[in-house]
Amino acid sequence: MKLTKTVILKLTSRDKELDRTVSKYTKGMNYVSGVVYKNNKPISVNKLQKMTYKHLRNRIGLKSQMSCNIVRQVCGTYKSLMAKVRKKKAEWQMITYKPNNITYSFRRDFTINKDWVSMTTLKGRRRYPIANYEYVKRYFDGAWKYSASKLVLHRDKSYYFHLCIEKDIQEPDTAPTTDIIGVDVGINYIAVASTTDRKNVFFSGGEAKNIRNIYSKQRKRLQSKGTRSAKRMLKHLTMREKRFMTATNHVVSKGVVEFAKTHRIPIIGMENLSGIRETTKVRKERRYQHNSWAFRQLRGFIEYKAKEQGIRVVYVNPRYTSQACSRCGHVEKANRNGLRFSCKACGYELNADLNGARNIGYKTRDFRQDLESQGCLSATHTETEKSEFQATSSNPSGFSSGS
Repeated sequence: MKLTKTVILKLTSRDKELDRTVSKYTKGMNYVSGVVYKNNKPISVNKLQKMTYKHLRNRIGLKSQMSCNIVRQVCGTYKSLMAKVRKKKAEWQMITYKPNNITYSFRRDFTINKDWVSMTTLKGRRRYPIANYEYVKRYFDGAWKYSASKLVLHRDKSYYFHLCIEKDIQEPDTAPTTDIIGVDVGINYIAVASTTDRKNVFFSGGEAKNIRNIYSKQRKRLQSKGTRSAKRMLKHLTMREKRFMTATNHVVSKGVVEFAKTHRIPIIGMENLSGIRETTKVRKERRYQHNSWAFRQLRGFIEYKAKEQGIRVVYVNPRYTSQACSRCGHVEKANRNGLRFSCKACGYELNADLNGARNIGYKTRDFRQDLESQGCLSATHTETEKSEFQATSSNPSGFSSGS
């Protein structure tokens, strides 16, 4: 099993040659983007490279590997755009890039150690010292492999090297286990986790929700003023909310994984919430909170932190997890009323998010047992198991329909 991470390293010095290289690289990306846009559909990497390579090398003056990286990067962007076009979530459009990043390939145009990074510029390789923080030293111990990474110009006008790293870790043997943690993520409670033997932990979202509301009201007030000082203050507040939520998600994800580690549980079950913003409707006053909910980031943090501890994260279909009774399985929309869950069939009452977490745990456990009974589950799993969890039947096992 591969563990992948991105480590952000700050360059402690820069020069005009780095700025010039970033500018030329962006010019090359916009040229290639124009070629693809005029074609009215994505072009394969090989074909696009034949169409643009000479221009990138001779007219713009880019190095060979940079030219190849540009083609791959632009191809990937337009393939993502076309996927959205097919789902009618976007229209075909010209993509314009800003001069704020370069993609580098390990060994071909960058090498790195704990003190400096050597990168290709338009005038050859140059070394740039990096801030040697204590926490990043472990990533240079020889256990990690480096892959394609990015030089990024951040909002503070400093360059940061986004180093992509990976290493092989031992895959946990989860086949014989019946111990599972179900995790329900939300807004009122950022996460609620429940074990098979009903040990629980809550991560409240009240403070985060209040702080986000404060930032939202501040932005509205400053935007309505429109004065020069208001615009300066808006710029000062930019990204502050995002940084706060990122820090909060790191704390919560660490807590969830520590909870699993403390109880020696090798599997965390979560809902596959892809497309939830398009499939759910909310009132206008709650739209901002819903649309800016960083559930994907929290899910990613839990997944990579769990992998580091040898814990597997799997995903189940979220349908009915909030409406089904975790005691009798009765499904009815009226069962849930805000933070309160009260089953209309058996009268069972519980915190609604805790009820959801238990249902997620049950669905994860039941589906694993189905795989095991069919001989599909072994000590060495593949990505097939993950996709099967995500494709669970829309009518969950054990849930009965409400009247």
